[in-house]
Amino acid sequence: MNRIVLTGLFVYPIKGARGISLETAHATGRGLEHDRRFMIVDPQGEFLTQREHAEIALLETAIDGESLVLQAPAQEPLRLPLRPSGKTDRKARVWGEICDSISLGNEAAEYLSTYLKRPAELVYMPDETNRLVSTEYAMRGETVGFSDGFPYLLANESSLEDLNARLADAVPMNRFRANFVVSGAPAWTEDSWTCLSIGDVVFYVVKPCSRCSVVTVDQDTGIRGKDPLATLATFRARANKVYFGWNLIVDAEGDVHVGDAVSLLPRVYEKVG
Repeated sequence: MNRIVLTGLFVYPIKGARGISLETAHATGRGLEHDRRFMIVDPQGEFLTQREHAEIALLETAIDGESLVLQAPAQEPLRLPLRPSGKTDRKARVWGEICDSISLGNEAAEYLSTYLKRPAELVYMPDETNRLVSTEYAMRGETVGFSDGFPYLLANESSLEDLNARLADAVPMNRFRANFVVSGAPAWTEDSWTCLSIGDVVFYVVKPCSRCSVVTVDQDTGIRGKDPLATLATFRARANKVYFGWNLIVDAEGDVHVGDAVSLLPRVYEKVG
């Protein structure tokens, strides 16, 4: 097998909004630092994503010092605290799980409501809120931010190349909103991986990522189509779900860097509990 390398590293501060390409990131127990710690919710606290609101794809994010900068099309940038403090004054629901969160207040709510043309609010998950990874897959009671269910998502460039060879119009990797993108591995060989290291940081490969309509949203225009989901369904479906990429859990915190070698390891540690 060729040398496998980390070629892409991405953090998504706001669930559903545009990500940020990084050269270096700190891998924590609940995901890359700042990944999906913010989420847009409706007045009932239910999360809003590109599944129903494709225009969320056009919300740009940036990290500037201790500020999160949010930029909606045709609106001025909004600066928010990157690590909001205070009491958990808002209940937010993601996939049926209720999480204690901090509201970013009226200014952020008005900003998002203006853009989305519906009442919306921004909330933050503080460190003291513990949303657990499913016990079916967790190794040691890991937690996660507002991601769909797992701290990390990895995708393989060769698998995307194989998918694109089957499409009338190729799609970029950003459709799949991965944290880690790797090159050097043959297409779909990630299906057999159980444990790997990125540089010195070890990750467990725990679950294939089932895909939804988000992958049909063009991340540059916010326009929804049928592919690549329809084509994936012809050869990557199992039990009525369609898969691309793998969910990971980290063994211990550490820094990862674009260009790091990715080494495949045997699964040494077993689940606890």
